[in-house]
Amino acid sequence: MPEIKKSGIFFFVVGPSGAGKDSLIDAAHAVLPSDKFVFAQRTITRPHGSPGEDHEACTEAEFQTRLSQNGFLIAWQAHGLHYGLSASLLEQMKQGRHVIANGSRAMVATLREKIPSLIVLEVSAPKNILEKRLAARGRETAEDVARRMLRTVVDYPEGQRVIRVMNDGTLEDGTERFINAIEQQLSS
Repeated sequence: MPEIKKSGIFFFVVGPSGAGKDSLIDAAHAVLPSDKFVFAQRTITRPHGSPGEDHEACTEAEFQTRLSQNGFLIAWQAHGLHYGLSASLLEQMKQGRHVIANGSRAMVATLREKIPSLIVLEVSAPKNILEKRLAARGRETAEDVARRMLRTVVDYPEGQRVIRVMNDGTLEDGTERFINAIEQQLSS
């Protein structure tokens, strides 16, 4: 008799710019087993080799074509760019693998309609740390950093499971908290 696999959990990582989401996701990727976890690579209308996360680069036209062909599970705009997560992630979950994806808090309600096993991992840090990290990465002007700090966020849908991870210390401390949060959800 074939083994029946339980559907995986979708961990949607959100939080303000500078919270360290990419760093924590990269550190978890190095530790968590690849046969159980899929680390989603976002498609972004940003050139390949741009500073920041490792992403699938595409042009605006390529993005729109893929969007019209239902190639994305979800897609959104932020900071003048288009972002998308591949529709193929659903198949990975059906095979019992857990997905970890960097996303946008504004997309939680949309994603929840498609994935009942959605858990939001909200990564945060105090405002002064966020400002320092944004300035240090050198991708934004001082005005851009100030604008990001003023950004308001939408509420989560009622009943949405949200796990908060504070990333206000070393990368090692943040990574430990992040991985512990994931493992606790898998054992509950």
